[in-house]
Amino acid sequence: MTFPSAEHGRPTAEPGAAPPPGCPAHTATGTDGATRLYGTAAATDPMGLYEKLRATHGPVAPVLLDGDVRAWLVLGYLENRDVASRPTQFSRDPRVWHGWKSGEIDPATSPLVPMIGWRPDCVCADGEEHQRLRGAVTAGLSQFDHRGIRRHIARFAHQLIDTFCESGEAELVGQFTEHLPMLTLTHLLGMSDESGPGLVHAARDLFKATETSLASNAYVLESLRQLVVAKRARPGHDIASALMAHPANLTDEEVQHHLRLILLAGYETTANLMSNVLRMVVTDPRFRGSLAGGQMTLPEAVEQVLWDEPPLMVCPGRWAKGDTVLGGQQIKTGDMLLLGLAAGNVDQAIRPDPSAPVHHNRAHLSFSAGTHECPGQDIGRIIADSGIDILLTRLPDIALAVPEGGGAQAGRPRGPPPPARGG
Repeated sequence: MTFPSAEHGRPTAEPGAAPPPGCPAHTATGTDGATRLYGTAAATDPMGLYEKLRATHGPVAPVLLDGDVRAWLVLGYLENRDVASRPTQFSRDPRVWHGWKSGEIDPATSPLVPMIGWRPDCVCADGEEHQRLRGAVTAGLSQFDHRGIRRHIARFAHQLIDTFCESGEAELVGQFTEHLPMLTLTHLLGMSDESGPGLVHAARDLFKATETSLASNAYVLESLRQLVVAKRARPGHDIASALMAHPANLTDEEVQHHLRLILLAGYETTANLMSNVLRMVVTDPRFRGSLAGGQMTLPEAVEQVLWDEPPLMVCPGRWAKGDTVLGGQQIKTGDMLLLGLAAGNVDQAIRPDPSAPVHHNRAHLSFSAGTHECPGQDIGRIIADSGIDILLTRLPDIALAVPEGGGAQAGRPRGPPPPARGG
């Protein structure tokens, strides 16, 4: 998951009230000097912001989330791996966070709750409970033959391309990369194809941390509750049924929340990854030339983009189980830490030359690390490289329809390509 910049459209604050999040008229720092990870600066140039934080604070920096909620952003590659690989020191259970008791956040209204609140799933668990729940998820994902998954991807990809291939122009994010992952994932979960569009809208809204994020989260959960009821009555060859049948004996609530986890995390990362790869393909002649010349396969191109433009820039969260020192910073018990995946991937300690190709190396942080490393990353890679391969095969002469950057909002976690034309 990620914390994108705020796009709340909230009314201007009354005199004396706190400034509205994201308001360009206000500074990018809070009252204690911590830097806001939302608002104009974070939206326009997040990577530049991370480097300023690194230069000022080193590999770990104090930051503020929506509503000026305090956290530590981990910027260093080694520090990210350390936090992700030490569950005894840095818990995945958000109930450890002191912010719930201090009143720093209102659980009933904060748009951060869908991303940092506790849920009965493996992401919010440590130790044996994590192993029990994670085992069920891994079994549910691994039951599918990759060749079979590619057949479903091909069917959905051709259906989507058929809707715009004859028009001569398409907005590839809105018409392709946002929908192919959701169609594929809902099919694997056991849902109908018709459920995809509504879930795409809800997922995008949820991850933007808007005023309607809580309602969008409720919509997703209700859709999945109905799926659990349906699959209890009539199981099939799908992830929902596999979770129910697993020896871990998941409750219906646990099944529902693990389906939410797979759907949202899998969708967000894969849709963003596809958009970033497509942008590189249509805007960077060296990248397109490497693909055409056979010097780089599409899966290798995907891996290069995972290093340079991770689909999630910032991943919540870890919570300190005791006082410690990390990257020179004094971390207190209950503090929240965010994994800075994008910043870690470009840390000069491990990438002194960021222009050097690294597409044969999978040591990036884009799917996190440690025991909570994304279990569905291979399915995400398959959706991305298969879908883009089909698109480029069907429309090999894709070119920009507007000047580069004209259809993209610079610095967003997803870097959508502008509208493209193809024959």
